[in-house]
Amino acid sequence: MKAILLSSLLLLVALASQAQTPTALVDTAEVQVVKFNWSKERINWQQNPFGGPTENFHEMQFRARAEKRASDARRANSPDASKLEKDARTDAAIIQAERQKKGPPRYTFLYKTSIKNTSEKTIKEIDWDYVFFDAVTGEEFGRRQFTSVETIGPGKSKELSFMLSAPPTQRISVYALDKNERVGFEEQVIIVRVKYSDGSVWQIP
Repeated sequence: MKAILLSSLLLLVALASQAQTPTALVDTAEVQVVKFNWSKERINWQQNPFGGPTENFHEMQFRARAEKRASDARRANSPDASKLEKDARTDAAIIQAERQKKGPPRYTFLYKTSIKNTSEKTIKEIDWDYVFFDAVTGEEFGRRQFTSVETIGPGKSKELSFMLSAPPTQRISVYALDKNERVGFEEQVIIVRVKYSDGSVWQIP
């Protein structure tokens, strides 16, 4: 009888353990944005680099992350869900349209940031947004959402980068360089989510 009761107790403990949320949330990300920048890059300048219908690996990751973030917000009944869904559709449409356009050679855009892990844990995955604001009004008019699967040890730094055919904002030409094209807006990199090797996760409130 005691053996049966003991077995039942162990089974209940196991079930209770399985019912707990497997991902532990941590209070702080302990990640430092060291620097960030974006630039125009010429690829296959002799030919239209965006003529084909196939998206590149970075664009596939970019689209998947935007769709996942919108889906998570919808499941959580977040007030931002409809905006995130709209942004995901708009960004996907912009990238597809730019890839299929015919005409003069175009530029692709390289988004970069250097991240330092100031925690005592190893980072395995990080979500970061490159955000563009109007310098006068502070209004956000461009956001690129990225997920980087990178191992960054404690105290270590790493450069993260993505290359997309979509420009930072519609104010930036995809056909020509303009020394004044950055005038009038400010930019910032925001850390959105950090996943550590021990399974714990920090997420922006």
